[in-house]
Amino acid sequence: MVLSAKYADAEQFSFGDSPEMADELLALVIAGTKTATCGALRDFEADGEAMPEVGRLDIVLDGGGKPAAVIRTLEVNIRRFDQMDEQFAFDEGEGFRTLADWRQGHRAFFERNGGWSEDMELVCERFELVEVFER
Repeated sequence: MVLSAKYADAEQFSFGDSPEMADELLALVIAGTKTATCGALRDFEADGEAMPEVGRLDIVLDGGGKPAAVIRTLEVNIRRFDQMDEQFAFDEGEGFRTLADWRQGHRAFFERNGGWSEDMELVCERFELVEVFER
């Protein structure tokens, strides 16, 4: 697939930590259920990954690494795991529709991916769906 010039500067990434999770979370984005995401600040710093910026366009890859959709960042903030709020947990749309469920699921995710602590800093991003590519 050749991406149009309007996305030439867009970052590319997939959600989650497996091809299956990438596809599941992508489906939630496309359905409009998932409008937020977060990641460990330490991972951005360690990997030299570009931090999200308001207005930035990102290409979301499916579990096979193919471009599937474009999102635009609406809001970015850094907060500790133990400072997460109910609304953000709901907006992540991953089946964690309560803060308690969000904490349990994300604790497991971060434990699998480098470690977890109550005071770990998270990069929290809200976004909107811009385009879905034919696949």
